[in-house]
Amino acid sequence: MLASLIFITISCIVIWRSSHGFEIASDYLGRKMPPGIKGATLNAIASSMPEFLTTIFFLFYLRDAEGFSGGLGVTSGSALFNLLIIPALVVLILFTADKGKQIVLNKKVLLREGLVLLISQVVFVNFLFRGELLARHGLILVVIYMLYLGLLWLITSRKKTSDPGFKLPVEKKSRSVLHRMFTMDITRLVLQGRGMTAPRAWLLLGCSTMVMTFGTWLLVYATDLFGEVTDIPLIFVAVVFSAAATSVPDTIISIKDARKGNYDDAVSNALGSNIFDIAFALGLPLLMYNLIYGESMTLNADVLAFTKEVWVYLLLATILALGIMLLGKRFNRRKAFLLLAIYALFLVFVGTQVSAELQQGIGKSIGEFLKSVADWIESLRP
Repeated sequence: MLASLIFITISCIVIWRSSHGFEIASDYLGRKMPPGIKGATLNAIASSMPEFLTTIFFLFYLRDAEGFSGGLGVTSGSALFNLLIIPALVVLILFTADKGKQIVLNKKVLLREGLVLLISQVVFVNFLFRGELLARHGLILVVIYMLYLGLLWLITSRKKTSDPGFKLPVEKKSRSVLHRMFTMDITRLVLQGRGMTAPRAWLLLGCSTMVMTFGTWLLVYATDLFGEVTDIPLIFVAVVFSAAATSVPDTIISIKDARKGNYDDAVSNALGSNIFDIAFALGLPLLMYNLIYGESMTLNADVLAFTKEVWVYLLLATILALGIMLLGKRFNRRKAFLLLAIYALFLVFVGTQVSAELQQGIGKSIGEFLKSVADWIESLRP
């Protein structure tokens, strides 16, 4: 178990270091985009690559429904982390660093991203409750994401914005190539002291992706190893440990955006990442697997029951979180603590599936409530 935890820690470090190059490149490529668009597109796609790569590795490394259950766990757990933890951390860090500063969010951006996110979740939940995931389900999810990108492109093309400029972080002192490789300073390795251009920005994104690919592969291996050693089903490990690890880039980019005053990008990154995770990071691997192997994806009864409850929790948490952020003029510490409380309840619920000690009290109540909602949704299906 110790070895698997060490591997998970190393994977987090690799993912964290590779995310820095994403941030620099996306800042340059999105410097002319309207507020909220960069966070929902470039930042969201770049920072959500770990979830996409993790789902691919889980599915094609294990090559069965259990592997896909790992992808489902990572995606749903990461979506909850992005939705609840990241906005809360942004507010609490700014409040501490800037002496009580509060965030004013653009409600149009929230409504736009929130509506697409809810549509994506409702569509996937409908597919999930069928018990068998087919190629056309993956295709529909990918199409939803393509339509979403088309909507953002139309918004961008209609809004003329001036170039606010781009500043490459200044290196305090010269570092050797060996030191940069050891610390995974991908930005300096790619630029080699030169200025940023569009081709170099795309190259930086590509190199960051390759490094992150190794980190996510290591994460999948460590998660599978941890599950085998502890005899805990893969989805339970993935929904907490792997999900938190893959959300490292989202967290870093959102916090840095908020510190720059780009609050809309900070929040739209979290919501846009969830849209990418659900519609693309699940949809495309599902489509690919069905086309390559000619097999549908069918989860066993126990895993399917737990997965349904997790996705019901995600759907309800999304509605609550959007309501909390839309209510009132400012996003303050009180709202941040409410989001953290919702995530804490989720951890208690997951704990009830692993530890018999937590299957009483509030944990048991949460589980029974989610099961009743899942049964109600099942009754609505034809």
